[in-house]
Amino acid sequence: QVQLVESGGGLVQAGGSLRLSCAASGLPFSNYAMEWFRQAPGKEREFVSGINWSGAGTAYADSVKGRFTISRDNTKNTVYLQMNSLKPEDTAVYYCATNRATIIHRRVDAMNYWGKGTLVTVSS
Repeated sequence: QVQLVESGGGLVQAGGSLRLSCAASGLPFSNYAMEWFRQAPGKEREFVSGINWSGAGTAYADSVKGRFTISRDNTKNTVYLQMNSLKPEDTAVYYCATNRATIIHRRVDAMNYWGKGTLVTVSS
């Protein structure tokens, strides 16, 4: 049974930083791309960032490019999202997801497995 468990969310002031983690189990983690999505209140879930199976390939939404960094540690079955220079518009529930593919898809409807999410609140 695939499980994805996010952690690291919280309340931070604008300009601050947070690091999210997503611990995976029940799948050969190092074989698959992992992706982060977010959903703000009243908005649709959107792609934030993805990393391919090896970590050599990454992708970012334009809104977070240059501020967020995705990484993975295949020895710990964990993917990270380092978020710097946070803005109030980054406030959302952040979800970790995978569709057990080697490449990044960027699409909510392509994901097969989701974590329960972790809330990030950025105050102005």
